[in-house]
Amino acid sequence: MNYTIGKLYIRTEEVEEFRTYTSDKYLCDTLEPTWRDYEHGACKVKGKSAIPEGRYAVVISYSPRFKEWLPILLGVPMFSGIRIHAGNTAKDTQGCILVGRNQIVGKVLDSRKWLYELKQKIAKAKDKGKPVWITIK
Repeated sequence: MNYTIGKLYIRTEEVEEFRTYTSDKYLCDTLEPTWRDYEHGACKVKGKSAIPEGRYAVVISYSPRFKEWLPILLGVPMFSGIRIHAGNTAKDTQGCILVGRNQIVGKVLDSRKWLYELKQKIAKAKDKGKPVWITIK
């Protein structure tokens, strides 16, 4: 298989009477290149490897390649320029993460819609001064 399908959840926090509650709500599916077991000696293949498991800060910055503002992951070991962007198949990822709905084997659909939704949620968190993280597992 030349792709990895995942699920993207949004963690929200609610404060109620001095208690903080967190919950994870499913937003959409993700598509990345092939997952590789780096911990057991697998080698990265440029543009064809899923990023390693971990927790990474996410910001939105301008992408000269895509000519739009897109989320980017920071501090990914062995990787740089990992964006979350629109696309449908592993060929479209070029090493990045695609968002959409996995309704056809090996593809995500409605990618632009889900990218817009994700960017809105990130912007809302940033407007409130909250950091945004993505955890890959």
